[in-house]
Amino acid sequence: MSVSRASSRTYLRLSILSALGLLAVNTAMAATSENTSINDSNLPQVELDKIVVTATRTPTKTSNVIAQTRVINKEELQRYQGQTVTDVLKNQPGINITQSGGMGSVSNFYMRGYDSKQILVLIDGIRYSSISLGTPALNLLSADQIDRIEILYGASGSSIYGSDAMGGVIQIFTKGSNIEQNNVSVTAGAGSHNLYNLGVNGQFTNQDTTLSLGISHTDTDGFNAVETGSNFNPDDDGFNMTSASLAVTKKIAPNVKAGLSALYNKSTSEFDGFADWTTGAVHPDAHSDQKNGSATSFIEHANDLATTKLSYGRSIDEISTYEDGNDLNNSTVFDTEQDHARLESQIKAGDGHAILGLEHLKQKIDSTTEYDVDSRTIKSAFIGYQLADTYYDLQANYRVDDNSQYGNESTYNIGAAIRPLKGVRIGTSYATGFRAPTFNDLYFPGYENPNLKPETTKNTEIFVEYVTDNQLSRLTGYHTDAENLIASGENIGEAKIKGLSLTSDWQINSFLFGFGYNYLDAEDRNPIKPAFGEPTYGNYLVYRPKNSGSIYVGYQQPKFDVRLEAKYTDERFSDAANTTKLDDYTLLNLSGSVYITPNLRANLRVDNLTDEDYTLSNQFGTEYSTDGTNYFTSLTYNWY
Repeated sequence: MSVSRASSRTYLRLSILSALGLLAVNTAMAATSENTSINDSNLPQVELDKIVVTATRTPTKTSNVIAQTRVINKEELQRYQGQTVTDVLKNQPGINITQSGGMGSVSNFYMRGYDSKQILVLIDGIRYSSISLGTPALNLLSADQIDRIEILYGASGSSIYGSDAMGGVIQIFTKGSNIEQNNVSVTAGAGSHNLYNLGVNGQFTNQDTTLSLGISHTDTDGFNAVETGSNFNPDDDGFNMTSASLAVTKKIAPNVKAGLSALYNKSTSEFDGFADWTTGAVHPDAHSDQKNGSATSFIEHANDLATTKLSYGRSIDEISTYEDGNDLNNSTVFDTEQDHARLESQIKAGDGHAILGLEHLKQKIDSTTEYDVDSRTIKSAFIGYQLADTYYDLQANYRVDDNSQYGNESTYNIGAAIRPLKGVRIGTSYATGFRAPTFNDLYFPGYENPNLKPETTKNTEIFVEYVTDNQLSRLTGYHTDAENLIASGENIGEAKIKGLSLTSDWQINSFLFGFGYNYLDAEDRNPIKPAFGEPTYGNYLVYRPKNSGSIYVGYQQPKFDVRLEAKYTDERFSDAANTTKLDDYTLLNLSGSVYITPNLRANLRVDNLTDEDYTLSNQFGTEYSTDGTNYFTSLTYNWY
């Protein structure tokens, strides 16, 4: 059933008023109850100094990590029920996205001036991306099956993880990595554009075994993907997705445990297809069927001196696109897979930890498009050392990758920080990075160039950080020189990226608030005039806003919480010639939850409260649509 925009807004207002009324009733009950006392010990606690593993491969407090990091935990992910990982990332400091329509449509994200090809995405330690395009399909990963997300900004990840990490690393952890008690939860929700979501998750633990299972389904009518362009079609472009996750660990000896985890998504995305260039025919129902996800198994031995882990995993990215106006049954297929084996040891060395490891990665593509080469292998070795002391922190890493297509590439990173005053930390780091050419870069018919070299970067970073019991603030400055960037099938690109990042997160009693500001100067330094168009030297790189910022304020009690957040994105260009400029915009979002009973929680999220009219993507004369005010509300029941 579809409803008008006015009717949808009326229903939205009623939903908000109902939620606020329920919130007021619960607040009053909490305030007047004789049997319940609310004090600071009962309040949900926000851990500002969190534990991360992505930045160093070892569990480390954020206050000891040299590089800038951010953790999105399961409490924050509850605010994104029924949405995708792209929806989560677009609200994080220093990240902006482009998207060709609504939920499930093709998207790209940018972090510190790098696009998603240059940012490595991992799922439980396994590489996840399309090896033909080089981009990860985060728009097709359900947030409902995820326990937490760790974001590592900058290039220090290259010497730890290898190719594609020169702009940063985003690691997604599936549910089941940290089970505290047995529980089963059921969630049902609905939202704008006939969006429906239903999910079930169960977690079980005993002395030696933990098990987590989850499944969810999301379906929406969506909205028209194209605002203006030759492929404009006024129909709604829907999306549906079924997601499942599994995680199990078993202690098989006093110092040995083994485990398995998996995340799988199957989805269909509708879009407005272009007319066939020979006949002018247009597919009346252009859509893509996708399957993607990863699975990994491991065995680990740990004692007082060392932890050694052997793991093997596979990730898939499969897409079949139906866009041929002459043959509705004909599809374009790109199926890619990555098989990843890793052996690593973390060894206590003095007051710090050393890490040594070997990796073997095989990448393969199967497509209706004929590639001259359809597979490659990468053999890697890495070593590192980390020291977390009361007065200083050190980190150093070195890695060598031997690629069957272009030979060896080595990267390294060194960083240090000192604490001259209580709560104050000052540090700096230097890192090199690289990105391997994708299969499309090397072998796509008509555009192939098998002699391409990897893109490379040199990165310098300096920061000052101030930490107390109730706040964590950090100012980071960075400078990057990028060479051999791939454009028009050649290694002709150069770029200079410099910027500042300021983040601050606070908790004072029941109040949470924070802000982030990012200044970015990302310039094209390509000295060669492109084959078509004007020279681009000195132009801004596409979709990189010079200024962006976010701010949030929240209030939490044991029975309810509410959060208001705003994010600003500056003007940016959508073409290399800098002739098409997209306007700046500010989005205001509201989220909250109420415990109706100890086991029943109601959630509400309203995005774009002010109904901002803005554009995320404009390509070759096609302007893609964005959503106005929209909402999602859900109920979750937990059995403990």
